[in-house]
Amino acid sequence: MRVLIDECVDPRVKLLFSEYKVATVHEQGWDTLEDGPLLTAAQKEFDVLVTIDGGIEFQQNLSKFQIGVVIAHVPKNQLIHYRVIQKELLAAIENAIPGQAVHVRVPPL
Repeated sequence: MRVLIDECVDPRVKLLFSEYKVATVHEQGWDTLEDGPLLTAAQKEFDVLVTIDGGIEFQQNLSKFQIGVVIAHVPKNQLIHYRVIQKELLAAIENAIPGQAVHVRVPPL
């Protein structure tokens, strides 16, 4: 599984997915790309984009792209909050379907 971490996500999240080939948007040199061109470029090299941009599925027609999108809903963009949903994120990545978004939320207390 090839996973791309969006620029809006704490780059240390990469550490949570050590069993996959993982890169950040910054590492790919795609920092300046808007969502559409980013998804176009990413689908050629990655299976899944992990983002916190909840609007991406409404602003883009994801069904046009051959990449799955996992949207993480965390209270703060810090690694500790992603660790709470690490299992759910891994499951979402494994089950991601190209052209679709999956939401992963922190369970209520």
